[in-house]
Amino acid sequence: MADTTGCPSSTTEQERTLGCPSIILGMKDLDRIQEALKAAASSISSFVPGEVKADQKPLGGGPVTAADRAADRALREVLLREGEGWLSEESTDDLSRLEKQRVWVVDPLDGTLEFVAGIPEWCVSVGLVENSRVVAGGITNPASGETFLGSLENGLTYNGKAVRASVRTTLEGAVVLASRSEVRRGEWEVFGNSPIAIRPTGSVAYKLALVAAGLADATWTLVPKHEWDVAAGVALVHAAGGFADCLDRSMPTFNNRSPVFPGLIAGGLALREQIRGLIESTVQAKATGSSSERTRSTISHGPSRGSNTF
Repeated sequence: MADTTGCPSSTTEQERTLGCPSIILGMKDLDRIQEALKAAASSISSFVPGEVKADQKPLGGGPVTAADRAADRALREVLLREGEGWLSEESTDDLSRLEKQRVWVVDPLDGTLEFVAGIPEWCVSVGLVENSRVVAGGITNPASGETFLGSLENGLTYNGKAVRASVRTTLEGAVVLASRSEVRRGEWEVFGNSPIAIRPTGSVAYKLALVAAGLADATWTLVPKHEWDVAAGVALVHAAGGFADCLDRSMPTFNNRSPVFPGLIAGGLALREQIRGLIESTVQAKATGSSSERTRSTISHGPSRGSNTF
């Protein structure tokens, strides 16, 4: 039974002063996340961005450096406790995590390409998942001196100051953060005539953190991403009152056997339907254009050899 504060009757006077037990628990989780972020940042500090050698992971897994591995060890040492699961980009996936109620989903160094190039758009990312739902997260960018911490119970802080996601109500002039790699590949050209201001930025997690703090209005990716890329960022966006959805409009769930999302959209809550409308109409127009181009090509050059045409 709860008292007039909404806390259970077993709550102590000290807990009532600070808030309900769930809030206190959330603060303890955030303290642990903050400690882990500091430890990871410290482990990276001896490496000089722009002067770090990168190896390539097998099967096109992307670049990895000694800094990634050092940060992974630091995070694991601070965060992981008995009974908890672990999912990290730089650790072998232990599927026993699927049996755990609480799982840490981390990217020790998100934005390795930027780190290697000396671009200050990389970060350490930590998300806490409970029963498939990400409930708390922290992201730090040592290069820019930014730290984002948040949970569903405690909201979001940016360098210790309480902040919220964008309250913009129109896409006209909205700042949308786009993947540098996706822009380079031409995947954002379809949005060139839209009313948004596209800003190429490295690191998926860092983009989500900036959106959560209201430093940009939205971000999205229409290509697959792993849970460790987005877990902390999704937690921060939700903590800040924004939205983060999968492409099929469902809410992302975490600690899945296959930890991959087909894509993700995040931003200020008032922009949710406008963003979806823009993406869906643009993607549909692109698909229609591609189909028309193929048809024109067939009419011009005739059917390809071996096709059955009547």
